[in-house]
Amino acid sequence: MKKVLNLPIWAKSVKNSKMNLETYYEYCLSKKGVTEHFPFDEDTLVFKVGGKMFALSSLIQWEKGQPSVNLKCDPERAQELRAQYDAVQPGYHMSKIHWNTIAVNREVPDELIKELIDHSYDLVFRSLSKKIQVEIQELEN
Repeated sequence: MKKVLNLPIWAKSVKNSKMNLETYYEYCLSKKGVTEHFPFDEDTLVFKVGGKMFALSSLIQWEKGQPSVNLKCDPERAQELRAQYDAVQPGYHMSKIHWNTIAVNREVPDELIKELIDHSYDLVFRSLSKKIQVEIQELEN
């Protein structure tokens, strides 16, 4: 049975014509062991698995209609994506080798963004200790 997420009010109020904040929020939180945080300020929503970041985004930019997400990415794939899409840039305020900033609702299809969220989650998950990986895998979804 799918868990019904009790979204904060801010996630329900910021919507765009394509992917909206609620979709992004629910998709990230649907993954095993994911927690949400605001470690930097009240604007930057960060999703973590095993205490490590895999996705982050500015809430103010969603409200302005200029949403973007920062996602971890394999360096070779990151270069390929940047060459293919103008909306994929080196990670803003992140390691330019391992992170991409993706402008949402531009040329990158929503399904690819979800695939890149999965990729980021998987990269971070695999970097965790085996003990933490097992603990996360044993969680109920």
